[in-house]
Amino acid sequence: MTQIIFEHVVKRFGSVTAVNDVTLTVGDGEFVALLGPSGCGKTTTLRLIAGLEFADEGRILIGERDVTRLPPRARDVAMVFQDYALYPHMTILENIGYPLKVRGVGKQERTERVAEVAQQLQIGDLLDRRPGQISGGQQQRASVARAVVHQALCFLFDEPLSNLDAQLRLEARAFLKHLQHELGVTTVYVTHDQAEAMALADRIVIMNYGRVMQIGAPLEVYRRPANTFVASFIGSPPMNLLAGTIDLARGLFRLNGQEPGIDLSALFGRLNGKLTDGQTITLGVRPEHLTPQVEPSPGAIPAQVYAVQPMGGEVLIVVRVAGKLVSVRLFRDEPPDLPHEIWLVPDLNVSYAYDADGNLLQ
Repeated sequence: MTQIIFEHVVKRFGSVTAVNDVTLTVGDGEFVALLGPSGCGKTTTLRLIAGLEFADEGRILIGERDVTRLPPRARDVAMVFQDYALYPHMTILENIGYPLKVRGVGKQERTERVAEVAQQLQIGDLLDRRPGQISGGQQQRASVARAVVHQALCFLFDEPLSNLDAQLRLEARAFLKHLQHELGVTTVYVTHDQAEAMALADRIVIMNYGRVMQIGAPLEVYRRPANTFVASFIGSPPMNLLAGTIDLARGLFRLNGQEPGIDLSALFGRLNGKLTDGQTITLGVRPEHLTPQVEPSPGAIPAQVYAVQPMGGEVLIVVRVAGKLVSVRLFRDEPPDLPHEIWLVPDLNVSYAYDADGNLLQ
């Protein structure tokens, strides 16, 4: 059973705390994505698992072993880097087999194991070539093959698809998910691409400034962001966030104090006494949970059409609401004929309120 456990792990680089009190468990055979903007601490977290960095505080366990101070070679992990880290002077066969050679596996067995894995990853006919003679997608597969042939306790991926073009990324994403499912190896995957994380992972760990912002299944994180950072980071376009004050007695929400207020009594009722009159909150609504209409109605938000963008299978409408740009997504191929002044009706069953600190009110 190969779990990866972080217990209150801290890593500093001088005055910068790159990983700040992270506690996390990656289950046996689970695929977990570390997601966040550049500098959020996700790659440092991965390097701490690999032993390429050492924690200043806390413990790291792989399986039942405390590996906090162990060097990389003693951890039995396999890492795939962003640039694939293939040796240019070696053939693909030699690159894939290198971890086995380091561990003293004989040449005949090495060749057999490499050939088996390479065939599985559809690069069996490239083994006599060097990295500079094959495509980026093929290099990526060779790098993954080197990790697989090792038969490690866990796989660590550091943005392995970022150097591929859009079509190859889609193909490689499907390949990695299928491979991990087939092998059942505990996997930690670093990315800044939310679509990649959503498509691949069993659970997503969203990080910012070295801290964990939220952990959950992809749809759980998408549907119910724990704070405004996650809400603004997950989704393309992200959740719309509108700040205002509440008139609790009348069940109204006023954007920047504007009249008329928006009837949010159904949402306030769900929060069951957790609000106070005059409190500042942020209303969070996904673009697909706003319905445009040409006439006002109770609970509708006044808006002005800013841009209409046909996207093929959907239409993205950008509107102005109280001076802020808001996105509306319609799952249709033809853009609607809308006047400049419209109204938006939020689905309050899937709308959320966040407090002044940006935390979900629930």
